[in-house]
Amino acid sequence: MERPTVHIEAYAKVNLSLTVHPPLPGGMHPITSQMVRIALCDDLEVIRLDDHALSRYAIVWHNDAPRHTEIDWPVTTDLAVRAHRLLEVKAGHPLPVQMKLEKRIPVGGGLGGGSADAAAMLKATAELFNLNLDLSEIALDLGSDVPYLLHGGAANVQGVGEVVEPVQLETMYLVIIIPEYSCSTDLVYKAFDQSSASESSEHQNDLLIPACIVETRLGTDLESLRAVTEQKIHLSGSGSTMFAICDNAEHAVILAKKIEEHTELVAIATQTRT
Repeated sequence: MERPTVHIEAYAKVNLSLTVHPPLPGGMHPITSQMVRIALCDDLEVIRLDDHALSRYAIVWHNDAPRHTEIDWPVTTDLAVRAHRLLEVKAGHPLPVQMKLEKRIPVGGGLGGGSADAAAMLKATAELFNLNLDLSEIALDLGSDVPYLLHGGAANVQGVGEVVEPVQLETMYLVIIIPEYSCSTDLVYKAFDQSSASESSEHQNDLLIPACIVETRLGTDLESLRAVTEQKIHLSGSGSTMFAICDNAEHAVILAKKIEEHTELVAIATQTRT
């Protein structure tokens, strides 16, 4: 007999704008951000196991992932696994599953890959076990991007991720630019705390200058990309992924090819999705 199975595509996000506010007493920074999901995604397969089985998890890179890096984190710290285990705590009993996560979204790139995986895992497990739980509340315990990625679409996100206000935006075409390095979110926020707000306010992302301080190659690549594309290059989240907004799908394809021809960066033509 075939076991109940759920397949979900966990879509990455980009921050079209990001304002970071002073930290709260606990150290968290409230934000104001407009977020959209893009067509780049991880693939999640979750199979329901027998009630007394032990859960098992596998995390691998998808064959067509734009950039492979070492999966060197303990499986128990992976956000998708943490989402499953937190659901078990909330449900009050084991929820045995077999999880296979095939990643395409770069790690440490500011695209919310881990958060997207966590949101997908919450949805898949809740569906398999018919759970009647408030997934948004659980999502917030996992990270500030998870509630938005649980919801999807385009939205204005505020606070520490708890306020998600859907907005209607027309489809946008973008080029996602992925360097070989990543940016530590913790270090970028520390650099933000040490920099003056006025330095960042002129940009659409308050973390752009702090990210360039933490990873000097980012600033060099931003300048190279501006020269090659002759248009504005944005940073998603705390980096390191950059993006350019294009006129249409054809423009995105042409621009991605031009970037790869003139730099050593990976460039992907993509678009927003609901």
